[in-house]
Amino acid sequence: MVGTIKIRSGDLSAEIVPSLGAGLARLDHGRVPLFRPWPNGGSSNPFDLACNLLLPWSNRISGGGFTFDCKFHELPANVAREPFPIHGNGFSSEWDVDSVTQDNAKLSLISNGPGPYRYRAEVSYALAGQGLELKLRIVNRASIRLPFGLGIHPWFPRTALTTLHAAASQVCLERPNHLPERYVDVKTHPDWNFGAPAALPSGWINNVFAGWDGVASISWPEHSCSLRIEASSPLNLYLVYSPSDESDFFCFEPVSHVVDAHNRGSIDKWNGLSVLGPGESLAARCSFAVS
Repeated sequence: MVGTIKIRSGDLSAEIVPSLGAGLARLDHGRVPLFRPWPNGGSSNPFDLACNLLLPWSNRISGGGFTFDCKFHELPANVAREPFPIHGNGFSSEWDVDSVTQDNAKLSLISNGPGPYRYRAEVSYALAGQGLELKLRIVNRASIRLPFGLGIHPWFPRTALTTLHAAASQVCLERPNHLPERYVDVKTHPDWNFGAPAALPSGWINNVFAGWDGVASISWPEHSCSLRIEASSPLNLYLVYSPSDESDFFCFEPVSHVVDAHNRGSIDKWNGLSVLGPGESLAARCSFAVS
């Protein structure tokens, strides 16, 4: 069985898996799972976790890599049956445990790759009151400047009564290969408009939303439970993923940039990447509070 770290504060408890990207195996409020729990007995698949950390970028990069500062940087595919490199390598790497207390854990990773990336990453998980605060930081250790991104990838239980409230102004349509097509007004897709608490769509959804203020809530009325999510800059976008209403999960992912941002032209608000010179860092915070 893969080793885990457990932290607790009052009715809240969390379990971390250092060997699987320092991701969460579970986050529970009493007996109610707030994130989709890791399978009994564990798993070697990072995407079976309750939450993944995405760095040094989130989602897919097309074209076998990207060109930056007039140089092409090759990036190999890294997930079986996935043609594009996805989610960087932090989610699949083994992290070091730096410190653990009853309600707090800090972990770090030094990575020589993928491609041109050389970085140090740090994450802290802290339980306090009725919430979890997650802090993520990455430092460019390469000798050149590079575009970096971050993402938090929780997997939430999906029930027939689950609602999501996350007001946004734009949604990015995707092509059949899951690369972005274009942004449209979210009001043109009423079943994807979460400006008020709304049920998840019955069919496939795998879309990035822009024009978000960083606050969202998820409710499970049958458990008399809701979760308030607050994400700091640069996590200015979110992605919603769920295969269909037959799925028992969905993902609400605060991210810093759009899918394939590395190949979408200039570094601007529509792609959200942050250019870091040697020694420069990028940090984000995301909290999950029970009510």
